[in-house]
Amino acid sequence: MDVRNCKECKRLFNYIGGVQLCDACKDKLEDKFQEVKNYLWDNPKATVKEISEANDVSTNQLRQWIREERLELADDSPIAITCENCGKKIITGRYCQDCKNKMARGLTKEFGLEKKAPEPEPPKKKESDKMRFLQK
Repeated sequence: MDVRNCKECKRLFNYIGGVQLCDACKDKLEDKFQEVKNYLWDNPKATVKEISEANDVSTNQLRQWIREERLELADDSPIAITCENCGKKIITGRYCQDCKNKMARGLTKEFGLEKKAPEPEPPKKKESDKMRFLQK
């Protein structure tokens, strides 16, 4: 049993893995997430500062939710996040779709997981396919 202190409220809790928050703080954080999600639905052009102040949540937490792909920004949102690989503007996550595809291709090639086309089987010879001679 792994017992740790919650990063938010400093109470002891049984740590299972993942986020180092107690169940009560996880629930509060999830409620904040739902508030932010609803706020963004109603105000798609809000800035990070406006969202942070309106929902009493840190800008770092907002950016974390965006990077985790829990929040997706509108295409015309003033919040700008960029692909960590190429710098292209994206609306959620850490990488743009092109970089994700390149990484996936690289991994499948590296681990030999490429889908190879099955070799066609040679056609089976039938009795009627044999050569025949006319008898005189």
